[in-house]
Amino acid sequence: MTAGPVGPRLSDRQRLSWLRLIRTPNVGPSTFRDLINRFGSAEAAIEALPELALSGGLTRSVRIPPVAEAEAELEAAAAAGARFVAVGEPDYPPVLRNMDYPPPLLAVRGNAAVFALPPVAIVGARNASLAGIKMARMLASDLGREGYGVISGLARGIDTAAHEGSLATGTVAVLAGGLDQPYPAENADLCNGIAERGAVVSEMPFGWEPRAQDFPRRNRIIAGLSLGLVVVEAAKRSGSLISARLAGGMGRLVFAVPGSPLDPRAAGANGLLKDGATLVTEVGDVTTAIAPLIGRSEPQADSLDEPPDFASAAPADDSDRRRVVEALGPTPVGIDDLIHHTRLHPAQVFMILLELDLAGRLERHPGNHVSLLPGEG
Repeated sequence: MTAGPVGPRLSDRQRLSWLRLIRTPNVGPSTFRDLINRFGSAEAAIEALPELALSGGLTRSVRIPPVAEAEAELEAAAAAGARFVAVGEPDYPPVLRNMDYPPPLLAVRGNAAVFALPPVAIVGARNASLAGIKMARMLASDLGREGYGVISGLARGIDTAAHEGSLATGTVAVLAGGLDQPYPAENADLCNGIAERGAVVSEMPFGWEPRAQDFPRRNRIIAGLSLGLVVVEAAKRSGSLISARLAGGMGRLVFAVPGSPLDPRAAGANGLLKDGATLVTEVGDVTTAIAPLIGRSEPQADSLDEPPDFASAAPADDSDRRRVVEALGPTPVGIDDLIHHTRLHPAQVFMILLELDLAGRLERHPGNHVSLLPGEG
């Protein structure tokens, strides 16, 4: 499963299996991709999961969602006017497909045509000033008139202003919970309006109420959906800065609107400017930088997009697993370095890491780095 050209649509049976697999605990986008690459299909991966998790050290049975549960979620999506779009399918956002580890399935409510617009994210403080709200709404409106789509997270303040400013021209709201759980609740009507003209998306299950730890995942999608991200007012510690950091790590452009040094809501944006973000005072500052990128997005290379040759290596045994676990720790290390250090076949290391991941003992990091979760060893 690589971020390549648009492919055929999944069959109903395949979509059901994909949903069961991605809803299995400890199966995130990277693990999902590795399982598909190793076993060839979601159905085959589901069959292999219990043994893999046991080999990785899981002491209880892995909970794979039953068919009826996945069918119920598909029915709930259809009843809400939504659908699950798989990476590689025509309606999947093309810019999102070209990030590291895109969500395998994205719940979409609305018109997928908005994904064809060159996307720019606008994010910022929930407790925004009137000046910040006015600036966000103006930027979004101007971007819409220039033919851009506006991405944001439906939060109070800057996000709300960004959606409102681009409602008529095309905006995408990314939710931290299920599509039927817009947050905050006061923006439910705005969410419905966005779905009528643009799109609302989420990688979370229907019925899922957002928790604090879900917002960084939402921010990752906001960054991945965009060619560039504009921060309008953000405190030193805010989710908007997480989005900016993620965007920069993905090679997206990062912009910031300057603010008064006396206003703590501007401290984060001003800090981004000190670190090299592009200063924004008008829409041309964004469009001039983004325009050369339109239509030039290439799939990102990933050394593990093609799995190693499993037929050329013996299955890993317990001593091989111990060597890998002993080489790992809380500090991220490159997988290539791990292979070199353990002197194991890449296929053996690949499978051991997959086992540890499914057992909930491994953490994945950008750049093909991995580490053990605290307390593991």
